[in-house]
Order: sequence, then structure tokens, then C-alpha cells
Amino acid sequence: MNTGLTERESSGDCNHKMNDKAEHALYTVEGTVARITLNRPEKRNALNAALISQIKQALRDADQNDAVRVVVIAGAGADFCAGADLAELQKISENSVTENLADAERLMELFTLIREVRVPVVAAVRGRALAGGCGLATACDIVLASRSASFGYPEVKIGFVPAMVMAILRRNVSEKQAFELITRGAQINADEAERVGLVNHVFDDAIFVAEVDSYVAGFEKNSRSAVMLAKRLLYHIDGMTFESAVRAGVDINAIARMTEDCQQGIKNFLQK
Repeated sequence: MNTGLTERESSGDCNHKMNDKAEHALYTVEGTVARITLNRPEKRNALNAALISQIKQALRDADQNDAVRVVVIAGAGADFCAGADLAELQKISENSVTENLADAERLMELFTLIREVRVPVVAAVRGRALAGGCGLATACDIVLASRSASFGYPEVKIGFVPAMVMAILRRNVSEKQAFELITRGAQINADEAERVGLVNHVFDDAIFVAEVDSYVAGFEKNSRSAVMLAKRLLYHIDGMTFESAVRAGVDINAIARMTEDCQQGIKNFLQK
């Protein structure tokens, strides 16, 4: 029986099943929180084409729901995601260059989609987040980890490269730390992942679910439009010169001033 974050999927509250024939990913909305649960616990939630497709569809659904202020991605069972499914690895060894390019692009689209979703996307990691699973967590805006969680990019051990996530990893940690993570292929624990900047916060296993709930509930207290504009600007200024980035900030600043949230917030502040 699944416990913790995945218990909600069996509760029947606000469930929106994505695919009754093959529920590789479960999508639920509870108030302002959308939850995506990787639902292949018998495979340690390993990524395959169907799971990737359903995660992307869930992200699009969440993005279209104006009530949603934050998206949480978690794994059913003991692990977050152990990487690519063995059957998918077999296909990689047999595919043509064109087929492998198409397959790689599906994962790339997932990573880029997470940044395109207007609200924060949070990875809630228990157990192992390895290879593509570590890439999925890294691609999220925020990573919360249980104390016993572990992270790693072991691809080099089988002659593979954690290639697409590298652009994100390089923005999360120092160059030397990124180099070590991708070339040694070692697993690191949650505390070490937090130290190097791969994880935002680590919570004790016994209170992990409650702490995640408390953390994401904090977004309900903030302006949805302001958070969306902040996310958009933060990623938009990647690669810009200082002057261009500040100019982009001017544009977002002006837009924010015109939002209903900002105008109401200023009114409330002045009336205190």
C-alpha cells in the first residue's frame, strides 16, 4: 500500500484520472495545489514514453487551471524516479539516429515545459532520484527532499551522457560541482544535494508529507500573478547582458503594477 504523498490518489478527493487504461501518472487538484504522481512503483517509477507523455499532459492541464498556484510532482511507492525504463534502454540500443533524436526530444520537451508552466513546479523527492529521474527533479523550479532521499546522474557508467539536464544543472550548482556530478556518476544523499544547491530544503522522513504540504501552502498567501511574472522573468533573463536583464525587469515591473493583485495589494497596504 502506498503511503505519504500518494495516499491522496486513493482518497477519491478531486481526482482527475488522466488515462483510465494506463495511469502511469495520476493528476489531482486539491484547492490551489495540483499534484502529479508518477505511478509505476513496481518499476521504481522509471520513465517510459507513456509516463513522459502523461506528465506533460498533466502539466498542461495544471497550467490551464486558473485556480492552481503550485504543481507538486512526486513518486508513488518508495522512490521518486529511478531513470529510464529497462525496455526503453533496450530500444535506445536498437533505434536509428532519427528514432533516438525523437526519443530524446520527448524528454527535452518535458524539461522545457516545466519552465513554461506559469506557476511554480515543485519536486517532492523520497527515495531515489537517479539519471532521468534526477533530471526531472532538477528541471523543477524547487526541489524538496526527504532526509533519506538520494540523487545522482549515473549515466556515464553505461556510456551514456546526462546531456539535456546539463543546461539546467549548470544553472543550479557551480561548474566544478556539476562536472563532478556528471562525470563520476556517484549518488549523493539529500543533505549533500542541499549543500551543493541541487535541493532547496531537506525534511525528516517522518514529517516529510506534512512539511511539503506546509511549504506549498505558502504560495496561496502570495499573489498568483506576481509569482507567475517573477518565474517568467527569472528564466527569461538567462543569457542576457546586465543591461538587457534590467530592462526586462522594467517591463515586468510596469506590467505587475497594472495587475488586479498589485492594485488591491497597494490599496490594502495603504489602509493599514
